[in-house]
Amino acid sequence: MFDIQRYTPECKAEWNAFLTRSKNGTFLFDRGYMDYHSDRFEDCSLMIYDKRGLYAMLPANRCDDVLYSHQGLTYGGLVMSERCTTAAVRDLFSMLNIWLRDQDFSRVVYKPVPWIYTSLPSGEDLYALSNVCHAQLTSRDVASVVILDRRLPFSTLRQRGIKKAEKAQVTICESDDWTAFWSLLEERLLHRHGAYPVHTLSEIQMLHEHFPDIIRLFAAYKDGHMIGGTVLYVIRQTVKTQYIAANDEGLAVGALDMLFNTLLTQGDGELYSFTSPTTHHIFFDFGTSNMPGSDDLHDSLIFQKEGFGARAVCYDTYEWNII
Repeated sequence: MFDIQRYTPECKAEWNAFLTRSKNGTFLFDRGYMDYHSDRFEDCSLMIYDKRGLYAMLPANRCDDVLYSHQGLTYGGLVMSERCTTAAVRDLFSMLNIWLRDQDFSRVVYKPVPWIYTSLPSGEDLYALSNVCHAQLTSRDVASVVILDRRLPFSTLRQRGIKKAEKAQVTICESDDWTAFWSLLEERLLHRHGAYPVHTLSEIQMLHEHFPDIIRLFAAYKDGHMIGGTVLYVIRQTVKTQYIAANDEGLAVGALDMLFNTLLTQGDGELYSFTSPTTHHIFFDFGTSNMPGSDDLHDSLIFQKEGFGARAVCYDTYEWNII
């Protein structure tokens, strides 16, 4: 019923063309984005065909005898065409498990696309995970999401921060000064968490050049210098914060409060938008707030995000054994 094939670089155009037609694919699966770190992962992405052509794709990598979907991405999962139906996807996973066993895989780690990034209902794979794979939910990260046309009121603390920023004459605008923001971001991450951004400055600049309408930097300025900012991924109907940072001065004057107040109340169609006039942004995703390597909440971080009226959407990870 299905023909499962490994992705090769010669399939790049076909892969990307299918992605734009899919009901749950995002630009994270574009080969121009995925392949920037191809040297770090053994790609094992799959293209699945039926008699009418390409039916679904699975962004994935191999590590020993485990298939991950995908270790280098926030989420992975089966990328489906509008033709995908529950019964067919169920059968697809049955065949996939046989194929994986024949390729000497023993386990799968699977991160489905969160529903806020889908253009149509896309839970067919979730049914198959339960019915066919008997997969176990092994991790659940919590993202904080605002529905833009049903925003909850900001908390009193966030409102106070906005007033501080207004008094300090903080201004908000889109910026191309990636060097200034990366310096601020690296200093903040190293000081508070002993960590570095996932992307290097050169990587994020390269990705921005490839996806200028999707990867955007917005910053808060005081007296002409940057004191805070956020990198946004503008993905279909969802805007996601990829990085958020402010220096001590920015934190003291409520720069991030003003920044997100501006983005949430004035963003769509004014500060950021897709090139297509038909795209309407529905969700604003502040990203997950779990402790590193744990399902435990980072309480202070999620407190800040929920202060903007954001509420929980789960990013799940499933695992199953190939038998």
